[in-house]
Amino acid sequence: MAAPILKVGDDAPTFSLPDSQGNQVSLNGYKGKWAVLYFYPKDDTPGCTKEACQFRDDFKTLEALGAKVIGVSIDDSFSHKKFAEKYNLPFPLLSDASGEVAARYGALNNFLIIIKLAKRYTFLINPQGKIAKIYLSVDTSKHSQEIIDDLKKLKESI
Repeated sequence: MAAPILKVGDDAPTFSLPDSQGNQVSLNGYKGKWAVLYFYPKDDTPGCTKEACQFRDDFKTLEALGAKVIGVSIDDSFSHKKFAEKYNLPFPLLSDASGEVAARYGALNNFLIIIKLAKRYTFLINPQGKIAKIYLSVDTSKHSQEIIDDLKKLKESI
């Protein structure tokens, strides 16, 4: 099943997924705010840890710009809970165990039949629920700063 190719200006596909505490988090709950929706392959691996910690370190700056960070992977809520606690992550990590949401965003890798991982893709979603920027090639060491820079530019152009 080929995922639809999302473009800037498209409505962000809505979803509701469990966070690390088992609470359902819906994208609709972020209407009226900027959302940084980032998909990542696996909890507690080097690249994913670097990316998550960069978002953690830049969290106050992102919040000051009116943006909320949401991480999504195929890992279960228990794995997310351990990962978030280990690195003091102040934003929700959502479990997309079926890979359905990642697939809707074109961010699902299928290896063979049994192995699924989310691709390292990020979507910057504006307060109206539209995709404002898509990142398909992510450098984990500077990704959150790239989003901060783009968010400033996007907010200036409004």
